[in-house]
Amino acid sequence: MEALITSVSTVALAEMGDKTQLLALFLATRFASKSAIVFGIFAATLLNHLMSAWLGVEAARWLPMAWANGIVGASFILVGLWLLIPDEDDSDDSKILKHSAFVASFVLFFVAEIGDKTQIATILLGAHYGSVWLVLIGSTLGMMLANVPVVYAGNWLMQRINAKRTRQLACVLFIIIGVGTILSPLLH
Repeated sequence: MEALITSVSTVALAEMGDKTQLLALFLATRFASKSAIVFGIFAATLLNHLMSAWLGVEAARWLPMAWANGIVGASFILVGLWLLIPDEDDSDDSKILKHSAFVASFVLFFVAEIGDKTQIATILLGAHYGSVWLVLIGSTLGMMLANVPVVYAGNWLMQRINAKRTRQLACVLFIIIGVGTILSPLLH
């Protein structure tokens, strides 16, 4: 249950103000079918985070146990610090936008998520918890919690959410998880 709750909360917080959240806002202004955008985001997240959680679990199996907690913990801390750097919306008009809202959302969201903070977080969560399914469910739910409201009420919500404070809160959460991961062998 801890893996699920931590995955939901860290990914939802990490997504606030992220480039993929800005992409969700852009797509919502571009296409009328909000449900097609949401399903595109959901499908892209599910596929991307399935591969990411699996990669994290497999990487943790191959790392020597003595190194795993230190590497994963330090990585959480680094991602936490990375969260303090705001993303910019670097999307532009492309041929993909001529497709349906679902196809455009799926492709653009999947590509934007590659190497993104939330993808890296999902890999780390998979490595930390050793559970593809709980991390996949949690990280996907976290992404949807952060992006669905933006699709339906984007401009109104973005004016009321303090992205800087949210990134700071996410940073603190990632650092706490990182330090806890590093110290966990000493506490057992």
